[in-house]
Amino acid sequence: MDSLCVLIMAAGKGTRMKSAYPKVLQPILDRPIIDYVINNVLKAGVSQQNIAVLVGSGGEQVEAHISQTFPAVNILWQHEQLGTGHAVKSARQWWGRYKHLVVLNGDVPLLRPHSLDELMSCCEEFDCTVITFMADYPNEYGRIIRTHDSVSIVEYKDATEEQRKIKEVNAGCYAFRVKALDEVIGDITNNNVQHEYYLPDALGLMNARGMNTGAIPLPEEEMQGVNTQIELASVTRVMRRRIAERWMREGVRILDPESVYIGADVTLAPDAVIMPDVQLWGKSRIGEGSIVGTGSVLTNAVLGKGVKITAYAVIENSELKDGAKVGAFVYIRDGSCLENNAYAGKFVELKNSHIGEGSKVPHLSYIGDAELGHDVNIGAGSITCNYDGTHKNRTKIGNNCFVGSNTMFVAPVEIGDGSATAAGSVITQAVPENALGVGRSRQKNIADWSIHKHHKP
Repeated sequence: MDSLCVLIMAAGKGTRMKSAYPKVLQPILDRPIIDYVINNVLKAGVSQQNIAVLVGSGGEQVEAHISQTFPAVNILWQHEQLGTGHAVKSARQWWGRYKHLVVLNGDVPLLRPHSLDELMSCCEEFDCTVITFMADYPNEYGRIIRTHDSVSIVEYKDATEEQRKIKEVNAGCYAFRVKALDEVIGDITNNNVQHEYYLPDALGLMNARGMNTGAIPLPEEEMQGVNTQIELASVTRVMRRRIAERWMREGVRILDPESVYIGADVTLAPDAVIMPDVQLWGKSRIGEGSIVGTGSVLTNAVLGKGVKITAYAVIENSELKDGAKVGAFVYIRDGSCLENNAYAGKFVELKNSHIGEGSKVPHLSYIGDAELGHDVNIGAGSITCNYDGTHKNRTKIGNNCFVGSNTMFVAPVEIGDGSATAAGSVITQAVPENALGVGRSRQKNIADWSIHKHHKP
């Protein structure tokens, strides 16, 4: 593949998106459009060093993203948008040192790697190969004109009424023999309705010089472009379906694929169960036999084997190890970890906390910046008061501790192994091992209070 390079066209304004962001940075699920295109090229066996993204309008944003995500991919600039022919010509110094050039639009995220393989395999046979598809509604696509030994393209605005009836259209993706392209690229003119330099005109110039031109028809689905928010939603639906079907083929049970969102970088193990209305984002990993309950949203969450999320859990940047159980209505975030068989129950929030093996935070509690040992039981309504107005402070609770309901731990504070706190306590000092911490005022009863309260003089 070192003799082949791929130029991805991403210089357009994308004005129909009605967005402040460049079109190729619009998200499909949780990744920008351009990421899917580049990843598909990489899966087809092309190295990052042999890929270039041509940017223009909003190019600074695109360049910043590409440089961070695909650091070896080249960034080229088209400072004036004068058509696709002008765009490819502006990158001539880069692609001119290769033997073959593939040109792709930056908004074709559904183009599969094996289709790219098929396109690249034509490089030795044809001086130019174009991808086409049969469109039920060709609209303003360029029409494919075939003869017995060549292919040419006429743009819709320049086509005759008879040519506009043709349903085979240009997908805007090409493979060129560089020597042949270099011979004709300078002869493309803007003598057309749009006064733009059209790359498809290269095929006509090649045919006139006796070069070989061909076409590969692909399914229309693969060539769906993105020009509007409506088209973005349509492509997203296809990508959602593809990702869900991929994991179901790997043995994952997804009860309702039409309601589930799974990001491109999520990993699922066989026998994982994904209930309806689940969202899985980032680099989340779901272990074998784990169940993600209805309405849960996981971002960069790591689940071990046999984890059970009951329903409506939000888990961010945290880990649940083998056999852990959470939910419903639980929020786990900021680097929290539940060890094996730990439990966080209803209406619980965990923030930057480590919950030891077999420990339980059953309900209605906030545990922030805390370290819990193994086999700890946290009573309902308990809180670690971790913020003093300036700093976040940690609470450490040892092994085999029992925390009474409605205990407030004023951090920093430490509770020794085997200790307990009385319900309703405010714990401001360390509790030694095996001791009972009581931090509440003595109860006072006022006799006949209700009688006096309701007595009318």
